[in-house]
Amino acid sequence: MPAPSVRHVFVYGSLRRGEQRDINRLLPAPCRVGRASVAGVMHDLGAYPGVMLGATGLVRGEVYRISAELERQLDEIEEVWPESSGEYAKREVAVQLDRPSSGASAQLICVLYEVAPARVLGMLVIAGDDWVQCRA
Repeated sequence: MPAPSVRHVFVYGSLRRGEQRDINRLLPAPCRVGRASVAGVMHDLGAYPGVMLGATGLVRGEVYRISAELERQLDEIEEVWPESSGEYAKREVAVQLDRPSSGASAQLICVLYEVAPARVLGMLVIAGDDWVQCRA
């Protein structure tokens, strides 16, 4: 029997550890890889943020190793499957992993759910780079 497909996801909002939709409460359980960042800007959508990629800002979050089964659940939560709501698009992006013990960083390709440009029109930009810290 072949090994299950394993991928990585970058979470930056309500799926982060300790938040409303903590990814660690889902099954099969993900494996935390560590903190990371990606180039982009966060917008305040009310109960959660939305990230637009490619901006000059930095967005901090967490990386998890996930199974194909868990990825499907995340697709449902973010409403990109079985039908897209149009709020988010699923992307594969290179993120910078933080390596505080060595001071070095490494890139890892991760799934990230990017908010649709139309959804952030008129929404405030979150000033900090870490949604959890900005809310504290």
